[in-house]
Amino acid sequence: MTAPRRFIQVLAGPRQTGKTTLVQQLAHELADTHHYCTADAEAAAGTTWLRQQWETARLLCKQRGASAFVLMIDEVQKIDNWSETVKLLWDSDTNAGLPIQVILLGSSRMLMQQGLTESLAGRFEMQYVGHWSLVEMKAAFDYDAETYTWYGGYPGSAALRGDELRWKQYVRDALIEPCISKDVLQMTRVDKPALLRRLFELGCLYSGQVLSYTKLMGQLQDAGNTTTLAHYLHLLDTAGLLGGLDKYSAAVVRQRSSSPRFQVHNTALMSAQSPYFFHSVQRQPELWGRWVESAVGAHLLNAAYAGSMRLYYWRERNNEVDFILEKEGRCIALEVKTGSEGLGRGMEAFAKQFHPHKTLLIGDGGLPWQVLLETNPVDLF
Repeated sequence: MTAPRRFIQVLAGPRQTGKTTLVQQLAHELADTHHYCTADAEAAAGTTWLRQQWETARLLCKQRGASAFVLMIDEVQKIDNWSETVKLLWDSDTNAGLPIQVILLGSSRMLMQQGLTESLAGRFEMQYVGHWSLVEMKAAFDYDAETYTWYGGYPGSAALRGDELRWKQYVRDALIEPCISKDVLQMTRVDKPALLRRLFELGCLYSGQVLSYTKLMGQLQDAGNTTTLAHYLHLLDTAGLLGGLDKYSAAVVRQRSSSPRFQVHNTALMSAQSPYFFHSVQRQPELWGRWVESAVGAHLLNAAYAGSMRLYYWRERNNEVDFILEKEGRCIALEVKTGSEGLGRGMEAFAKQFHPHKTLLIGDGGLPWQVLLETNPVDLF
């Protein structure tokens, strides 16, 4: 009887979503049969540092006579050529029969995926650790749907929501700035960092709206070209900050060339940069509707990254549908309605053209948006 195959466990996702806390809780249970290290704490962590940490795990495993030992490496994507080194060390342990299990953590989904597919194919299992859902924030911090819609799903900021000015400052300084400066600008070549930052601010302001790259260039100084903007939006997306939903179409080429619909990954990113405050926004139905729609979009977007779904929007002439979920050849169309505005003809036009598996109205007259935020979107299929 052969032993079960070992796999490198990979936890990837945005900053401040609990990856490190999760492995530290595991480390507490493992007692002395683990070794935790982080490249984020080393100014010049490289492959030599990585080999040293791995060798430390090997020695501790042998010294303690452990039948199983766990090596946890945080922020591994910050090490140049980390995947090649991990492959060599992992294969060496496998051939030697050493019982070392490895958990890799990273806050840059793009760089993690690149290293995994290039060097570690067939050796890893990846789990996406995304922004916290309403269900999680409700269980941990007693959030209701309205509180979640404004303050978002960052667990580290929950204790500050009683002082909104302090909360906004924390999100900007401790969440947004490290994500941009450390996970984007330090890890990838960006020729125009000021442009990337401005694109992020503008994208948060227009979350839930469709803007062509040509129109974006008109609102950005030194905007370069549409290819540059599309690349910078992709970088912000992989950092778990701001996405650009593609237009739903049967043709993949048309999807990728379409004008993006901005979508924040976490509504806290909108709120922290807004001049408004929670209770004042709630008294303005049209403005509050933007936050509700973005909260729904963020919920769907994070579920899409964690599962096997894809998320789009659809527009043709004057007809538009807010969100299209696609899974295993089936699609679901969702329209969000939060006020007295009438329903457009977008859903009817989409249904005639694409024959979706389901069409759902979210909000007044349909499924309450609060209920949707507590529903796993996979269960909609």
